[in-house]
Amino acid sequence: MAHAQRFTAAAQDGGRGRVFIPVPFDPDTVWRPKPRHHVGGTVNGRRMRGIIEVHDPGRGIMLGPMWARDCGGIAPGDPLTVEVTPEGPQQDDLADDIREAIAADPRAEAFFNALAQFYRKAYLRYIDATKRHPEQRPARIAEVVRLLAAGVKERPKT
Repeated sequence: MAHAQRFTAAAQDGGRGRVFIPVPFDPDTVWRPKPRHHVGGTVNGRRMRGIIEVHDPGRGIMLGPMWARDCGGIAPGDPLTVEVTPEGPQQDDLADDIREAIAADPRAEAFFNALAQFYRKAYLRYIDATKRHPEQRPARIAEVVRLLAAGVKERPKT
């Protein structure tokens, strides 16, 4: 499981009432390379979900004006204590057969790692639904890898 990252930062003005939290580590190095890192955690003890990505002031998490207002009135310059972990199933947490199949196709791997947890979990549920018919598992894994490589977020309903 991916390790939580704890740090302190000063809130920055994110424009339009938003708050920008600069992230002092490289999530690609700490966790795994991705274009965007969906994370969950806390800011000053308050639950949050966000995305670590590159913004104008640098790499960090942009929180909306309602979150900043409703969670204690965070303003630029305020000190923040932050703890974040990647959301949802991560590639390193997968069963060996799924992890190896996804890693074998660079396009599938990159797309899987960029998906929000909702989509990753849906694909994994589809594969895990073969428990009563384990002979179907390899075919489902192959189908999921094919769909991921093609950039398909959700398996088409049949």
